[in-house]
Parts: sequence; structure tokens; C-alpha cells
Amino acid sequence: MDSAVNQSLLREFSPANTTNLRRLGKKRLPILKWLPSYDFETFSQDLLAGFTVGLTEIPQGIAYAIVAGLPSQYGLYAGFMGCFMYFFLGSCKDINIGPTAIMALMIQPYVAVMGPNGGVLITFLSGCIIFLCGLFNLGFIVEFFSYPVIAGFTTAAALNIGSSQVKSLLGIPGKSDNFLQAWISVFHEIKKISLPDSLLGLVTIVFLVTAKETRRFGTLKKRPDWTRKRNVLGICIFMFSLASNAIIVLISSIVAFVCKQNGDTPFKLTGNVEGGLPPFQLPPFSATLNGTDFNFQEMISEYGTVVIFCPLIAVLEHIAIGKAFSKGRTLDATQEMLALGVCNIMGSFVQSMPVTGSFTRTAVNNASGAKTPTCGIITGIMVLLALGFLTSTFQYIPKTTLAGVIIVAMYYLCDFDAFRVLWKTKKLDLIPLTITLSFCLLLNLEYGILIGIAVNIVYVLYSSARPKIEIEEVNTSFYLVKFKTGLHYTASEFLREHILQNCTAAKSTVIIDGEYIGNIDATVAKSFHVLRDELNLRDQKLIFWNFKKSVMNTCLGVNENLKDNFREDKLDQIIVS
Repeated sequence: MDSAVNQSLLREFSPANTTNLRRLGKKRLPILKWLPSYDFETFSQDLLAGFTVGLTEIPQGIAYAIVAGLPSQYGLYAGFMGCFMYFFLGSCKDINIGPTAIMALMIQPYVAVMGPNGGVLITFLSGCIIFLCGLFNLGFIVEFFSYPVIAGFTTAAALNIGSSQVKSLLGIPGKSDNFLQAWISVFHEIKKISLPDSLLGLVTIVFLVTAKETRRFGTLKKRPDWTRKRNVLGICIFMFSLASNAIIVLISSIVAFVCKQNGDTPFKLTGNVEGGLPPFQLPPFSATLNGTDFNFQEMISEYGTVVIFCPLIAVLEHIAIGKAFSKGRTLDATQEMLALGVCNIMGSFVQSMPVTGSFTRTAVNNASGAKTPTCGIITGIMVLLALGFLTSTFQYIPKTTLAGVIIVAMYYLCDFDAFRVLWKTKKLDLIPLTITLSFCLLLNLEYGILIGIAVNIVYVLYSSARPKIEIEEVNTSFYLVKFKTGLHYTASEFLREHILQNCTAAKSTVIIDGEYIGNIDATVAKSFHVLRDELNLRDQKLIFWNFKKSVMNTCLGVNENLKDNFREDKLDQIIVS
């Protein structure tokens, strides 16, 4: 007995098992890979990147909290815990975890019904679902989202969010929840436009677009090289462009503060932002708003499909960003799902709204020269400092400035180029793109993307039910049938009828080339058997040529008499014989 136990312990702590444990540890804790070689030079680059992203995240966090219908400070609550968790678990150096416009838009209806607790609980639930999906290696789910569907969804979400900010941009009181309602409301209340708010909003948009296009201008061929590697001017322009969100928010806040000190308030302001750090506590499992109480079961019922779609969209957005910035390196989707799940779970303990990778801030991270996820720690610290010391100044931020920041970010998020790409490549893909875009705008994001996926699946099923078949008449006595794709049960009837309709010469031989048929199911095998019998009735012969052994065995399993129809000779020999 003692000997068996000793042998078991020796196996468990053998060098091979120890090596495997270390490999697993480095795979699931990516920090173990890069931390041993971390140095001061790398830290200095991460410090610059983290600081620059922090200047973007603070105003964006406040703005996205407003989109979600949450008090402004909740956007900052979502800006630090995810960064801290991703430092240990993240495998992509550039990704910034935090609040995003799409996540804010998805939870907005439920925050309106259940209050902030409704936004925090969905963060916890989303984190649990994402973590479990990573645990069970369900990353393949995102493969059901094709490029047209993703482009349509992203563009619709951006248009929806941008449209919801038009009233704030123009100084019109109130808010709108969806695309159509937003524009109808603007036209109905056009007389309530505030000229000071509108002018400041216009200046904000022009400033941000100019800052972004100025940096892009410097990267074009035959134009001045204004990249950060060139000269002092290049560095200044580069930093100005990256920090443009923070700069315009700071300038507009100073203008609003000065006006208020002089007894004038020309702009509608964000108002009081609650300062201090959020308490670290369990996520809420009940909610109360306007005298209505919701227990946990009622909250789940109120969420409906968003319980599934919120984590799904978070994963989709995160993985897409990770792939875009992996630059040839393999992205471990499972690890990213585990990391994102933990970020949301832990975020819910500090009153965070749902978080995922942010394309805008990830791009800033990359452009700033981020080397490791340490830059997220710097960004998170900046958000904490803002919560601790700067919230009193946030009340002077004009709403129109935040609306301008959101609208510009949403403009660059729209994938209008998808229409041009699909027109030049495959025009048929414009249908799922347009359908997804339209239904996301006219109904809501969940139903829109469901309908888009359904349309795409119909396309896949149709293509599998109608495979490309080439029939070549070798001479008056032989037909050669070639398939360009594999065969599935959905194509069995089409295959049989197509051959019978196009191979009609009396006493001819139909040769089916099986080169591209990787495998078949019993339905296709039975269809082959029926085809042989029907050709025999017409005094025609059927030959299976160039078939793989596994496919042949499937056919023989249906009817052993098909063995005589399989030939391995060269095609010339078959025709001569």
C-alpha cells in the first residue's frame, strides 16, 4: 500500500508533470512570461501609454455612463478594476479593458427600469457566463458571427449611440432611447435648441476630427512625416492627437467654470459627480427604483435575452480587437475569455458597468508604444486618482462636449467601408449586412443581430444544399460529374435530380469524380444507391471514381452491392473499357 502511494506521489511530482504545471501556469497567467524580463525602459514606455489612455478613458467613462443612464461616477468605477485584473490574466499587450459605448447602450433599458443595481448585476452575470465559456473552450461561438453581421451590428450600434446624443449636442432637454425616437424627438423639439450648447458642440466635433485627421495626414505618402519617431514637432502633434479628448473636455470645463463664476451658465452641465472610491462589496441581487422592488428572479426575468447577448457581444468585441492588434501572433481566445470574465466578475464588486476591450483606447495604447499590460495599471491608477481628487471639477463639464466626444468616437466606429468591400468582393453579402443594420436600428440590437445570424445561416444552408456541380460530356457515351465542394445530406436530392436531368444520353455511363468529397453521411450514400437504380432503369451505368476509402465504406454500409460501381483505374482506362 505504502509503495503504491509513494509511486503515485513520484508520478505527481515527476519532472515531466512539474514542467507541464509550469507550462499551464504560464499559459493561464501570462504575466509569468514577461515579468521576469521586465525592465525600466519597458516600464517608461508603459507609463507613457497608460497615462495617455487614462486621459482618454476618464472623459469617455463619464460619457458612457451617461449613455447607459447611470450616474457619471459609474463610468469611472468601470475604469480601473478590469485594468488591474487584465494585468495578471491578459495575453494581449495593447488591449484596454473598460466601459464601451456598445456595452452602455445594451444595458441602458434595464438601468432605466431597475436603476444602477440593474447595471451592476448584469456585469456580474456576464462575467460568470464569459468565464464559464472560457472554461469550457466555447470560443468557437464567435465564429457564427460573419463579417457582414459584425459590420452591420457595429455600425447600427454606433449610429444608435450617436443619435441618442444629438439632443445633448444641441442643448435640447431630455433623452432618447433609440435611433428613430432620437431623430423624431429632435425634429419635434427643434425650437428648444440652445445656441451656446450647439456652438460648443460643433467646436468640439471640429476640434476632435481635426486632431484625428492631422495625425492621419502625417502618415500619408508624399506628406510630412509627423509620426512620433521623426522629430519634436512630430511628437507634439502625436501627443496632441492622442490626448485630444482630455484637452477639449478640460478647455470647455474651464470656459464653463469661468462663466459660472461670473454669474452666467450658458451651457447645460454634467452636474455633481459623487467622489470617493466605491465600496468593495458583493454585487446587488435585488433592486429598488421609484418605489418598485425587484428580487433576483424578477431582475433575471426583466433582463430577458440580454443575459445571453451582453456577454456574447462583450466577447465578440474583445476577441475582434485582440485579433486586430495581435499582429501575427496567435491569440489565445480561451485565455482572453477567462480574463474578460474575471474582469467583469471583480468589477461588479466595485459597482462597475459591463466592461470589454475598447477599440479606441486599445488603438491609443498601441500608438503610444505599450509593451505589456502594465500600462493598464497606470490607466487604472489615474482613474482612481480622478475619483479621489477630481470629481468636484467634473460637474463643470458641459453635456454638449461629452456628446461631441461620443459622436466623434461613434463616427469612426461605423464600418461604412464594409459596403464598398462587399460590393467589390461578394455583392450577395450586402443582404445580411443591410438586414442586420436595418433591424438593429428599427428594433433593437439583440433582435437585429439574431435576425442577421439567421439570414447568414440560411445562406450557409442554401450553399450546402446547392453545391457547385460540373457535368462534362466526355463523348456521346460518358458524362463526368465533378463537385467543387463536399456533400451533405441537404444536397442529396438536388444532386440526384441534377444528374438525372443533365445526363440523358441513352446507354451512357455517368462517372462521379469523388476527389473533393471528403466525407458523406448516410443520406447521401442512400441517394447514390437510389441514383444507381434509377440510371439502371434508363439503361445507364453509374461509376464512382477517385473516391476515398472512408467515403466508399459509408456507401457500402448502406448497400454492399454498390461495391461493383467503385473503380480505381485511371479515367482513360475506364472510358476505353
